[in-house]
Amino acid sequence: MSNSKRYTITAALPYTNGPVHIGHLAGVYVPADIYARYLRSTGNDVLYICGSDEHGVPITIKAKKEGVSPQDIVDKYHAIIKKSFSDFGISFDNYSRTSAEIHHQTASEFFKKLYDEGKFIEEATEQLYDEEAKQFLADRFVIGTCPKCGNDESYGDQCEKCGTSHNATDLINPKSTITGNVPTTKVTKHWYLPLDKYEQWLREWIVEGHKNDWKTNVLGQVKSWLDDGLKPRAVTRDLDWGIPVPVEGAEGKVLYVWFDAPIGYISSTKEWAQREGKDWEPYWKDKDTKLIHFIGKDNIVFHCIIFPAMLKAEGSYILPENVPANEFLNLEGNKISTSKNWAVWLHEYLEEFPDKQDVLRYALTANAPETKDNDFTWKDFQARNNNELVAIFGNFINRVVVLTNKYYQGVVPEPNEFSDIDNETLEQLQKFPSIIGSSIERYRFREASQELMNLARLGNKYLADEEPWKQLKENPERVKTIMYVALQIAAGLAVVCEPFLPFTSAKLKGILNLRHYKEQSDEVISSKNEFRNDFLKWNDVEEKDELIAANHQIGKAELLFAKIEDTDIQIQLDKLEATKLVNDADTKKVEPQKPTIEFDDFTKLDIRVGTIIDAVKVPKTKKLLQLKVDVGIDIRTIVSGIAESFKPEEIIGQKVTVLVNLAPRKLRGVESQGMILMTDTKDGTLAFIEPENDAVKNGEQIS
Repeated sequence: MSNSKRYTITAALPYTNGPVHIGHLAGVYVPADIYARYLRSTGNDVLYICGSDEHGVPITIKAKKEGVSPQDIVDKYHAIIKKSFSDFGISFDNYSRTSAEIHHQTASEFFKKLYDEGKFIEEATEQLYDEEAKQFLADRFVIGTCPKCGNDESYGDQCEKCGTSHNATDLINPKSTITGNVPTTKVTKHWYLPLDKYEQWLREWIVEGHKNDWKTNVLGQVKSWLDDGLKPRAVTRDLDWGIPVPVEGAEGKVLYVWFDAPIGYISSTKEWAQREGKDWEPYWKDKDTKLIHFIGKDNIVFHCIIFPAMLKAEGSYILPENVPANEFLNLEGNKISTSKNWAVWLHEYLEEFPDKQDVLRYALTANAPETKDNDFTWKDFQARNNNELVAIFGNFINRVVVLTNKYYQGVVPEPNEFSDIDNETLEQLQKFPSIIGSSIERYRFREASQELMNLARLGNKYLADEEPWKQLKENPERVKTIMYVALQIAAGLAVVCEPFLPFTSAKLKGILNLRHYKEQSDEVISSKNEFRNDFLKWNDVEEKDELIAANHQIGKAELLFAKIEDTDIQIQLDKLEATKLVNDADTKKVEPQKPTIEFDDFTKLDIRVGTIIDAVKVPKTKKLLQLKVDVGIDIRTIVSGIAESFKPEEIIGQKVTVLVNLAPRKLRGVESQGMILMTDTKDGTLAFIEPENDAVKNGEQIS
């Protein structure tokens, strides 16, 4: 790896109108954390920053619904998100928030500099206005038909169905989400960033300059935007929640959240620098610094077009070296939805699967949506744990530690002469840091996680082939060498698994009592292998011939991973099924009540219990069945439009409810003498309305 002086790694600011779920983790935070931990282990100066995105209309909408202030909403979710990240082992150097004073100051100064230098366009335009609410309708306060795809639930800034970005005034048949009224238009003044002026530069910098090293999904989306032609984009909004626009004549206006949020990376860096007593500017303004943005695909336009244009306009900042955006993660075959509670929430997972942070980290990495949308299933999660972490990684470590304690009381044995297989195995061990590191540096985290598992497989194969338990009596000296080699692999795993499995790495290092060793010198005479307090580093696995020395005392065996049972998984599947039932109930459209009738009108209806005794299809129709129904007072013919829901032979003997005094009517030449009462089910089929008690006889009246 060609070391840079320093790395600034940003992870997309999570929006504080809800907790973090596995889609966020797989798309952004786990890959970013693997990358940061790897760079630290290889000796680089790394700053990994993030923070809560706390402005914007969705937060004000949620606050209105809950009857609290926007600050109450962001305080609640900022605390949940920050704790979840910490408990999950996401190793941010700083986690800030955009409601912090330092962020307000940083964003205001950024805007003011561009304003003073004439980098904005000031324009008075007609915007949608709700007369009843007496306010302009910011993007998420208006809904209408998308002008591109026809989706009738498009927001004012973006259609979530086709992904097209637009202005609220572009919507067809817009409505206010506050009052439901059709909005009027009213003139208001705003400031715009003229993205069209940066179009050619962006094309040269990204599409041409990074065509060989950026992901194709990122390049494709950027090229699509550029090919459509960039337009000036408003950087201010008429709203009372956010950072006030710091110029005269801008009362009642705030910085648009898309402008303010990415500046949160810079303000978070400043906050970190103040706390640590460091200079923040080299991490954002030194050409030897590499800036990497980890985001999901819904943020590509902001991090590859808008934020770079802002930085270019400001003039003193570096530009991102890469923006390795991931695709989306689905859940059990359906798109993750926070509004429908179709998600696996991180804070709930941590409660329900204690001490299993690394299991989720591994499952999400091994199935990461790097090049296409992927699906998370609980069965796959269970299989990744039981078949890989437990059966491969954990099994190897457990065997090595148990045998070392059994044969040598936990003391690493002195090796004897190495065989060809020993040398070959140790050589393979030394290659893995480079193999895994290369995958990480190319943002192929799935590939890297499988190479890590291949190292554990190497250890298992070595033990299985050499069978120390069989050779102990006849060739005990050979067994010492075998166990020494196996312990080197275990030590190597403890180091290179750290970016992926940090809790496991710490536990394994504790079991192996693993530290750096330094050779005997004039200053060190008490022990040949006295160790320092710092752990082994990534490059040591590649460069050192010995990772854990002979005569070193290790600890007792502890299980690194535990099997996850079917009952644990069924609980999660049941939770999702319950969520699905709630969603189905919420989305079912109920017909409005019909006009009120008098009691006398009701008494005119003669509704009786009957039984279907014969059924045939009406020729040349798709929907009609001709039924013979025993209604107690007689057997009559009824024509019913139920053929698409039932086969004739299925309903012979079916109890039904019949309106018997309905005037006869001819349908396809057959006279129908009544009507069977039916209802719709959630899947669109029909269901009979039938008496619950089988003892109810035909002809009994329903009243």
